[in-house]
Amino acid sequence: MTDEQERVQPSGVWATAVGVARVRALETERVNALFRDPLAAAFATAGGLWPSSPPPDDEAARRRRLAVSYSIVIRTKFLDDLLEQATAAGVRQVVLLGAGMDSRAFRMDWPEGTRLFEVDTAAPLDFKASVLHQERAVARCERITVAVDLREDWPAALAAAGHDPAVPTVWIAEGLLIYLPEDAVELLLARIGAQSAAGSRMGLTLGSRGVIERFGADAVPGSAASLWVSEMPDDPVDWLAGHGWEATGHTLRECGAAYGRPISAPPQREERPGGLISAIRR
Repeated sequence: MTDEQERVQPSGVWATAVGVARVRALETERVNALFRDPLAAAFATAGGLWPSSPPPDDEAARRRRLAVSYSIVIRTKFLDDLLEQATAAGVRQVVLLGAGMDSRAFRMDWPEGTRLFEVDTAAPLDFKASVLHQERAVARCERITVAVDLREDWPAALAAAGHDPAVPTVWIAEGLLIYLPEDAVELLLARIGAQSAAGSRMGLTLGSRGVIERFGADAVPGSAASLWVSEMPDDPVDWLAGHGWEATGHTLRECGAAYGRPISAPPQREERPGGLISAIRR
């Protein structure tokens, strides 16, 4: 680990991004991986979670952790596909909100002219930059980092970095909304809408604190359990329609089956619809 990495250690909400990177590194090692993330192990290593992490206390805890890891893998594949569909439709601006250890700028094939903005606070971006420098990683598109807290005026910071709201954008908020209170989620959606030209796309992951009740706090990466404050709307499609988006909701179970990675165990309770959202601005 470099001196720079020693000065910037994972903490708070963004520390969970290192746990997500570990899950993606494990998926990358699978023969039938749904995606390959060559940088994930480097992020997890720098954060002290690779090649090993503390094992669960018992078999039940292990199964709970596997269930949450499964959700991370499926949502990653879902959003990869959404991004590919958006760029195939001609969208050339991508904004990752709360980018964390996302390495899509480096691991996906992007059409010429794609500009990808990673929005996050300075600490994770600095940590990430040190790992990328160590790995000599080269982005496959124009990658622009925007160091700003999403509770502040991030649209102004994004505009200053070169984002053009007059042309379509594909927005990704992966594993983000659960950490924001309801009023902050509403403000975020309003701000996204104000920066979205017709034809813009959006990918969201939603969740309920019920997952902690069902799986246990030890199953959630990092300190996520104590920081999880948001609830999934009862009707995500209708909720997003109120923000000007035509949305479709999908469950982990149906997406996993479509990807050839079905959930073998029966649900402990009926899975709420709409945890994975794709949307378009008409």
